[in-house]
Amino acid sequence: MKVKECRKSEEKSPVKVKICGLSRDVDIDYVNELQPDYIGFVFAKKSRRCVTPEHAAELKAKLDPRIPAVGVFRDAPAALAAGLANHGVIDCIQLHGQEDAAYLEGLRALMSAPVIQAFVIRSADDVQHALLSRADYLLFDGGAGNGVPFDWTLLRNVDRPFFLAGGLTPENVTSAIEACHPFAVDASSSLETDGVKDYRKIKRFIEAAS
Repeated sequence: MKVKECRKSEEKSPVKVKICGLSRDVDIDYVNELQPDYIGFVFAKKSRRCVTPEHAAELKAKLDPRIPAVGVFRDAPAALAAGLANHGVIDCIQLHGQEDAAYLEGLRALMSAPVIQAFVIRSADDVQHALLSRADYLLFDGGAGNGVPFDWTLLRNVDRPFFLAGGLTPENVTSAIEACHPFAVDASSSLETDGVKDYRKIKRFIEAAS
C-alpha cells in the first residue's frame, strides 16, 4: 500500500514527533516555536482535551502551515471528520474507536486526507489484527491510560509505518525508538503540568526523539 503524505515538506529527523491534545492559544505558540512534525486536536467528547470544531478552526488559523494538524475521533460520524478535513481544519484523521473497514471506506469516499487508525496492543495477536487495517498509518497504544508503556518489542517485525503512543515521556522516548523503530512518536499527557501543556516538557520530548 502506498502511504499518502501527511508530513512536513522539509524532513528534519528520521522519527517524526506528534504533540497531541492542543487546546489553547499558548499551545500553538509552543509548537510554532518548537516545530514538531504533527500536532493533534481531540474531538472525542469524553476527553478533557476535547475542542469544538469552531475552536479547532481558530487554533489551526494560528498554527504554522508547515505543521499538519491531526484530528482525533472516537466513533464520530464520518461526515464530521471528513468535513473538518475538507475545510482545512485538519490535515489527517486519527480513529480511536470501533471504526471498521466499512467506516473507513465510507470516510474515504468523502475526503482524501490520510487516515491513522489506533489499536490497543497487549499481545502479538493484537498486532496481527491491527496489520489487517487498510488505514494509511497505524497507531499502537497500550490503552491502559496509566502512563505505563506496553511491551515495545511486540512491534519489532511490523513493516508498515506506525505511530507509537502510550506512556511515552522525554525520559523514555529514545529507548522506545531504539526498541521498535516507529515512523512517529506521539505524546500528550506526559507533556503536561497541572493538566496543561508544558513548554519545557514538549521541548525535551522533541529533543530526545531527534
